[in-house]
Amino acid sequence: QVQLVESGGGLVQPGGSLRLSCAASGDISSFSVMGWYRQAPGKQRALVARISSGGNTTYADSVKGRFTVSRDNAKNTGFLQMNSLKPEDTAIYYCNLYTVGRLYWGQGTQVTVSS
Repeated sequence: QVQLVESGGGLVQPGGSLRLSCAASGDISSFSVMGWYRQAPGKQRALVARISSGGNTTYADSVKGRFTVSRDNAKNTGFLQMNSLKPEDTAIYYCNLYTVGRLYWGQGTQVTVSS
């Protein structure tokens, strides 16, 4: 009913930038919350950032001031702008969407920060 597709991952040097996209399709309510999570090797999946359809945002302390979450509600697409990337940002990044009483997950996109 709802599908999410992440894109924009890749290999970047420390200090570089990437922008991830999350395209949602299906039955999406006027109210929804889109979240970005990441999972590094050997670690649990953790919240990176979250944004509601009204524009309220939440960030993990580790990314405050470096990452910016946004969304285009008309296009049902979310974005995660990642600046000043560090090696510890290396992970698989997932978007999710809570809408119509259900939580949906994308397949993830790999982000690797290395020189």
